[in-house]
Amino acid sequence: MIADRVTPALIENGGKFSGMPVGPLAVGDEVSIELSHKVREQTKKDIGDQYRPQPGDEIIDKLIEMGRLGRKTGKGYYDYPEDGKKHIWPGLSENWAPAEDQPSLDEVKKRFLYRQAIEAARCLEEGVLRNVADGDIGAILGWGFAPYTGGPLSMIDTIGLETFVRECERMAQQYGERFAPPQLLRDMAAKGETFYGPTSVNQAV
Repeated sequence: MIADRVTPALIENGGKFSGMPVGPLAVGDEVSIELSHKVREQTKKDIGDQYRPQPGDEIIDKLIEMGRLGRKTGKGYYDYPEDGKKHIWPGLSENWAPAEDQPSLDEVKKRFLYRQAIEAARCLEEGVLRNVADGDIGAILGWGFAPYTGGPLSMIDTIGLETFVRECERMAQQYGERFAPPQLLRDMAAKGETFYGPTSVNQAV
């Protein structure tokens, strides 16, 4: 979103309003930006030509180059002065100037939630998940997905498969292929299936 020129404060507030305990930039600082860089580099080695550069790659590379590794170095997406009152680093907006036309809070929230749900559905499609309930419970307890949704797959059911797929296609056109819905979701939408309920696919695979 920084690469898309979204205001950093809107990113943080959007994350918290979507159900995160803290904003995503703050999380990045806590786990360290250096770790994000190392994970990306290892992923590139593991999958080779299949790796697709992401808009955030340039942000991470620039911060690493500047020595802004996160809270452990006292500077990352945030600054951590000695008085303990952390604040978003002004350099984010200086290096990646926010666009004049900013997205709505609802759109930012949707980007956070939908992107995670897409990956949960892909894990089910690829057999990484054995059943739907495991995906929902694991997402909430494992990485803190918004509890009020019931989990990413339950959230897709609540939104409706057709609506979810349609919105994913819109965001894929606007923000990139990472928002494209997996074929599993397209097929379920076409058949009128759900993850839970009378047309459930909620079973071991």
